[in-house]
Amino acid sequence: MSKRVISTSKAPAAIGPYSQAVSVSCGEAVYISGQIPLDPVTMKIVGETAAEQAIQVFKNIQAILDSAGLEKSHVVKTTILLQSMDDFASVNEEYGKFFAEPYPARAAFAVAKLPKDALIEIEAIAMK
Repeated sequence: MSKRVISTSKAPAAIGPYSQAVSVSCGEAVYISGQIPLDPVTMKIVGETAAEQAIQVFKNIQAILDSAGLEKSHVVKTTILLQSMDDFASVNEEYGKFFAEPYPARAAFAVAKLPKDALIEIEAIAMK
């Protein structure tokens, strides 16, 4: 898979660890369903804060990527769902620790409620 960041000064610059757009060569797409911070053994929420929960979400995403024979660098797009946008900065910090440049394209939304009262959910698209 070949991944290329698309960036232009004619659109707002990224204000966090994400790219304006990502172009990928043709290949197999892997769509990772929204992951909440469940421990895969106990099936209980891990973490009290959104940042702590984000760490578990990233562990879950990593496990799925591993199963698909992919790495974090194969992720081209993510969507973050938060119960509160007040948690955006702390989640953004964990996101920046998980992903490296070139960052995936990204969207983030506040939602009224998430499954099992999680504070965060993240879905991802990766390309082989």
